[in-house]
Amino acid sequence: MTHDISLAEPPVRKGPPPARAARRHPAWTPWLYLAPALVVLAGLLVYPIYQLGLISFLEYTQAQVSGGEPTTFQGFGNYATLFRDEQFWQVLLATVLFAGACVVTTLAVGCALAVLLTRVRAVPRLALMLAALGAWATPAITGSTVWVFLFDPDFGPVNKVLGLGDFSWTYGRLSAFALVMLEVVWCSFPFVMVTVYAGIRAVPAEVLEAASLDGASQWRIWRSVLAPMLRPILVVVTIQSVIWDFKVFTQIYVMTNGGGIAGQNLVLNVYAYQKAFASSQYSLGSAIGVVMLLILLAVTLVYLRLLRRQGEEL
Repeated sequence: MTHDISLAEPPVRKGPPPARAARRHPAWTPWLYLAPALVVLAGLLVYPIYQLGLISFLEYTQAQVSGGEPTTFQGFGNYATLFRDEQFWQVLLATVLFAGACVVTTLAVGCALAVLLTRVRAVPRLALMLAALGAWATPAITGSTVWVFLFDPDFGPVNKVLGLGDFSWTYGRLSAFALVMLEVVWCSFPFVMVTVYAGIRAVPAEVLEAASLDGASQWRIWRSVLAPMLRPILVVVTIQSVIWDFKVFTQIYVMTNGGGIAGQNLVLNVYAYQKAFASSQYSLGSAIGVVMLLILLAVTLVYLRLLRRQGEEL
């Protein structure tokens, strides 16, 4: 008599073998590493911004600072006063146009010189880089003072070379803005130049050689090949230039002696300074600062949204 003995087969596990249990870190671990930096940022940024916003809602003039009168809550009264001021809108428009001109000129000069750096030999390239970095490292007040001397109507060499006699660059509104714009571009284009040059060097040489063999001019290569490939870098330098040029203070204040004749060359930063410290209207000056903060915050949010859209390219 035979018995069939069937051995039970072990169950077959479907799917990949179980991975080793990985040690999981708590969700708050990254914040623990960021805590020291966040504490410093909170002290340097959050508290001053809080004070700025608080003062903008109060009646805070020299009388309140000295303790002669009590501080009262005004709500949005300071903002209403500011928005009813026709000069504020004129200064805001002038700031936007001035910053736009500075950004466009800075990008044009910086990108052109970045392309030039790829076309010259090592020694001229090194000389141009050192000269540009020297302009970038020069303090704003020093550079502004030097430019005022260069364009001085009595002793400046520029008027003598151009044969302009005693022409005063800071007397007219447009000429004063143009002079300040030149100084802003002079100290800003090195950042664009170095950043774009680094991006161009990262582009494969075969791509540029193929475009040259196809007979494309330098302008066509830039417009059709380099600019699309460097779009993320161009977005970064553009947004940062907008933020820097929108809040220009030192160049305007030094070169136009506080905003020009009858305030014809005021920008928002200088306008806020005059309201807060020259007129002792600290609440109005704070309100202007909050408006600038909101404008720049909107620009930054646009910048972050563009970066998110181009996340694969970055």
